[in-house]
Amino acid sequence: MIPELLLFLALAAVVFLFAGVLSPFEALGWWAGWYGREADETEVGLNVSDAAAHAPDLPPTPDGAPRSHYVVFLSGINSVSGEAFAEREIAFLARLKRALPEVALVDDLFPYSVTAQPLTGSRVFARFWRWALRRKLSGPGLAGFLINLRNLWQVAVSADSRYGPMYNQGSAQMILGGLRRHGYRAGAHGTDTPVILIGYSGGGQIAVGAAPHLKKITGAPVSVISLGGVMSADPGLLSLERLYHLYGTRDNVQRLGNIFFPGRWPFIPSPWNSAKARGIIELIPMGPMDHTGPGGYLDLQSYLPDGRSYLEATTETIVKLVRASERRPVRVYPAPQVPEPSANA
Repeated sequence: MIPELLLFLALAAVVFLFAGVLSPFEALGWWAGWYGREADETEVGLNVSDAAAHAPDLPPTPDGAPRSHYVVFLSGINSVSGEAFAEREIAFLARLKRALPEVALVDDLFPYSVTAQPLTGSRVFARFWRWALRRKLSGPGLAGFLINLRNLWQVAVSADSRYGPMYNQGSAQMILGGLRRHGYRAGAHGTDTPVILIGYSGGGQIAVGAAPHLKKITGAPVSVISLGGVMSADPGLLSLERLYHLYGTRDNVQRLGNIFFPGRWPFIPSPWNSAKARGIIELIPMGPMDHTGPGGYLDLQSYLPDGRSYLEATTETIVKLVRASERRPVRVYPAPQVPEPSANA
C-alpha cells in the first residue's frame, strides 16, 4: 500500500512540474506571433474607436437608455471554455442578468488562454481535455483536478513578473474581443463606457493583470470585483478605479494570495499596499462562505442568518457594487505606467 501511495505522489509531482514548465508557452507563442496574435489583432483591433462602427448592436435596455456598464465575468479555474460553466455559475449569471437589465454582461470568455481557445477546441491535447471534461461531469475524480491544475498554472503565469506582462496583454485583447461581440463602443454617448471585471477564484488575478492594458486600449474606467479571488500584488491594481474583494470566512483558497505573494504582506512596499493606502481596494466579508461547491459563494442550498441563500447574498452584493459604481466619480490622479513585455522575452 505504501509503495503504491509513494508512486502516486511521485507521478503527481511529475505531472505538476511538467504542467508548470509548459504553462508559459502559450503566452510566449502568442507574443512572438507564432499563433493567435494576428487573428486577435484583426478581430479585436488595437484602435477601438476606429473599429467601433463594426460592433453589433445590443437589444435596447428596458427604458431605452444606453448601457451604463459592461460587466465581464471571468470564471474560476474549473472551466474548460467560455461555454462550459459549472451549474452554480450558470445560475449566478442568470440572476445577474435579470437583476441588471441596464448592463451588458459578457459571459462567454475562457480566461485561461490568451488566444481565447477553449481546452476542448483546436488544440494538440484537445482530445485529452474532452476526455477529462467527460470524466469530470460523470463524477468527482482526478480529471477535475487536472483541469484545475492546468488553469492554476496560467494564473501563476499572469502573476509572474517575467511572463505576466505578455499574458496580461493577451488577456486584455481576449476581453476586448468579448466586449466588442456584445456591442462595446469606445467613446459612445460622449464618454467611454466603464468596464467592470468580475474575477471568480483565479479569474481575480486574470482580471487585475488585464485591467491596465484594457484601460490603455479603450481609455475607459476599469474596476474589478473579486469573488474569492486569488491575486498577487500586481502593478495593474494602481490603474483600477476600484477593487472590491469579496471573501468568505471559510474560504481558505482566497487566503493563498496573502500567503504566497509577498507583495500582499502588510509590511512590504508594493502596488497592493499602495492601492490600499489610496482607497482603491475594499475588502467585503461575505459571512461563513466557502470557496466553491456546497457552502460556497454560489450555493443556493446554504443560508445566512437573515434567511438569504449564499447565491442570493452574493448576487445582491455584486448588483449593489455595480450600481454604486455608476454614481462614483472617476479617479483624477494619474495611474502608473503599465509594464510592457520585453521584446527579448
